[in-house]
Amino acid sequence: MYKIQTNQSGTRSIDISDEHLQTIRRHQLFRDLIDSNGYVDETVLDKLKLNVRAILESETDDNKALLDLCLDVIYHSNMKAFGLQKLVRLYIEWNERNAETAEPETEAEAQ
Repeated sequence: MYKIQTNQSGTRSIDISDEHLQTIRRHQLFRDLIDSNGYVDETVLDKLKLNVRAILESETDDNKALLDLCLDVIYHSNMKAFGLQKLVRLYIEWNERNAETAEPETEAEAQ
C-alpha cells in the first residue's frame, strides 16, 4: 500500500494499492495523457476521467478493478492535479520496479 499526497500542504492524501497500479498498467491509462509540456493540471485530470468513463462504457465485461480504481482514486474527493502528478510519479517508479512482472509485449507491439 502506498500513500500519495494530494495537496501542497500535505494535509490530504489517498491510499494506492498494487491492484490500482496494475489496473493503470493493464488499461494504459497514462499513455499519451500528459501533453508535451509535461504539466499536470486540472484539464489532464478531466481527460483521465473521460478516458476511464469511455473505457467503462465501451467494455461489456464486469470490470471491478477499474471501478475500484475510479472510486478509490480517480474520482476521490481529494484527487486534484497535484495528486495526479504524484500518482503518475508513483506509477513510473512502481512500473520500473515491477517491470519483470509486466505483461510481455507481443511481436506486433514491439514493431
